[in-house]
Amino acid sequence: MKLGLLAGYSGAKMSLPMDQILHAENLGFDSVWTAEAYGSDAITPATWILANTTKIKAGTAIMQMPARSPAMAAMTSMSLAQLSGNRFIAGVGASGPQVIEGWHGVPYGKPVTRLREYIAIMKQIFAREAVTTFEGKEYQLPYTGPGATGLGKPLKSILHCDTPIPIYAATITPNGVKAAAEVADGFFPVWMDPEQYSVFQDPIEKGFSAAGDKTLMDFQISPFVTMVMGEDVQQCMAPIRGSMALYIGGMGARGKNFYTDYATRLGFGDAAVKIQDLFLSGKKDEAMAAVPEELIDACHLVGPADRIRERLQRWKVAGNNGQVAAMLVGGASKEGLEVLAEEML
Repeated sequence: MKLGLLAGYSGAKMSLPMDQILHAENLGFDSVWTAEAYGSDAITPATWILANTTKIKAGTAIMQMPARSPAMAAMTSMSLAQLSGNRFIAGVGASGPQVIEGWHGVPYGKPVTRLREYIAIMKQIFAREAVTTFEGKEYQLPYTGPGATGLGKPLKSILHCDTPIPIYAATITPNGVKAAAEVADGFFPVWMDPEQYSVFQDPIEKGFSAAGDKTLMDFQISPFVTMVMGEDVQQCMAPIRGSMALYIGGMGARGKNFYTDYATRLGFGDAAVKIQDLFLSGKKDEAMAAVPEELIDACHLVGPADRIRERLQRWKVAGNNGQVAAMLVGGASKEGLEVLAEEML
C-alpha cells in the first residue's frame, strides 16, 4: 500500500509544512496532496511542492470543478506534469453548493454529470487525437449557448501529454462512486473503514461494468486518514470529533447531507441523525461528543505508537485485497510518519 501526506489548505496566512513534506519524501511516501476551499487555491502550493522536491508526487485533493473549466484543469495538469517530470496527479471534485454558488457565483449544477463530463473532456485534451469537441449537459465545446459570439473554434492542445496523467475524483455518494469508477483513475473517500469495502463495492462494480474493462488494479481507492499519536486515546480523538461532527452535522441541510448518509451506510445511522440534530441546533460541543468512538477508530489512527501499529493491520489486509491502494494521512507528526513508514513501506 502506498502512503500519501495531506497538506491541506491555508489558514489566514499561506504556509506549507515543507520540513514534514521533505521528511515524508525521504521516508518513501508516494504523494502529497493540496486542497482548496475559499482561501488558498490547490494549484499554487502543489507547484511549490513540486519545485522543492525531487521524488514525491503532488496531487490536488481537490481542484473544485465549477471553479475552473475542464480545459483549464487539463492545461494546468499538463504544465505541471511536464515541469515536474510527470509527478502531478489531478484530483477533482464538485465541492459543495455553499462554496460554489456562494463564493464562485456559478450554478452547482449536477455534480455526478459534471464529474463524468469534466473528466471526459480532460482525457480528450490529454489524448490529442483530434480537436476537442463535446456536447454535454454541463459543458459544450465549442460553446453555443446564451451570450455566445458564434466564433468558438474546436482546438487541439499545443502542449503534448506524453505520459498519462492520473485523474482522481472526490465523492462518496453511490452514484458519484459509480461515475468515478467508470471514468476516473481513483477516488478519495473522505473517510473509510478498511473492513467495509462493501459500502463501495456495488457502485464500483457497476462503474467498472460501464467502463468495460476496468478492475481494482486500474482504480486507486485512496481514503483520507487522520493520525493523532499520543498516550491518551480519548485526547487523540478530540480533534477528529470536531471534524467529523462538522461534516456529518453541518456540511449540508437536513436530508441533503452526503456525509450524514455516508455515516449511515457505515452502520452509524442513529448517531448520524443525533449529530446532525445537535449541530443544526447550535449545540456543536454536544454534536462532537455524540460522534461514536467506534466510528473514529474504524476510520482513523489514534493513540500510542503500538496501538497504531496494531490498528494498521486492518489497513494492510485491505491493501493486500486490492481494496485500498493508498492511505492519505493528515495530522501526523514526524514521529507518526516514521511509524507509518516502518509498518507499511
